[in-house]
Amino acid sequence: MTVTVLFAAGEALWPEYAPHLRVAFAGAGLDAALVTEATPGEVDYIVYAPGSALQDFTPYTRCRAVLNLWAGVERIVGNRTLTQPLCRMVDPGLTEGMVEYVTGHVLRHHLGMDRYIKGAPGWQQIVPPLARERVVAMLGLGELGLACARALKALNFAVEGWSRSAKTGLDIPAHHGEAGLEALLRKAEIVVTLLPRTAETENLLNARRLAWLPQGAVIVNPGRGALIDDDALLAALDSGALGHATLDVFRIEPLPEDHPFRRHPGVTVTPHIAADTRASSAARVVAENIRRGEAGEPLLHQVDLTRGY
Repeated sequence: MTVTVLFAAGEALWPEYAPHLRVAFAGAGLDAALVTEATPGEVDYIVYAPGSALQDFTPYTRCRAVLNLWAGVERIVGNRTLTQPLCRMVDPGLTEGMVEYVTGHVLRHHLGMDRYIKGAPGWQQIVPPLARERVVAMLGLGELGLACARALKALNFAVEGWSRSAKTGLDIPAHHGEAGLEALLRKAEIVVTLLPRTAETENLLNARRLAWLPQGAVIVNPGRGALIDDDALLAALDSGALGHATLDVFRIEPLPEDHPFRRHPGVTVTPHIAADTRASSAARVVAENIRRGEAGEPLLHQVDLTRGY
């Protein structure tokens, strides 16, 4: 039986994704019709992206799952018409890109490379500690956080993680809750933020918690812009309490040209390039979830709509 898959991720992405999705559907043995328009009652699955013209899911009574092309779902979970199962994108290509970005910037700050790239005067022989002597805090122990933590651990960094709720059976030390966050931040020289944006994580790194960090600590944020209080971050940088912040995500994107981050010497701005969904590998994830849906198997990466991730 043919399943109808509605591509509702925007016209701009259609030329990029359509050929990869069709190949992936064939590879998964699916008899699937990929369309950009359909009668709502005939749609079995929706391939989705935030910003889509489709905002009312109520008519899609037959739809078995909404398959998001983004890792983040904060712009979707608040839609009260969404009652269908929602799956976030966990794309192997996106994960690889995030690991490369995080590893690159952690090494950059660990080795103090900015000092030489910017041409420090004189002959400053400042030897960095070994990686095993540098504590890196990974805030967020989901798919991306764990992948980055393990890559850094493989380089011998003293990586420890934190999540809102307890995680067990991990191969790195894991903290949770407010007390765990304080204990970790008080010893972390480099902090990587890879948490989802929820009501509980917004402004997680506020003035009080930033003050827990050791003098000169560095933050790398490729997760969500709202995880850090912008004003508190700037104040900590201005006072010298923080050494640097590398930011890839922001509350407003594109980041306005007159934003203080753009001109602050203690901030590196990258334009949301840490990780992106690759159509070829993401299409295989979509196809696998449709195969699972048709086979009555559990869906991959299903979102808990009440928790927001």
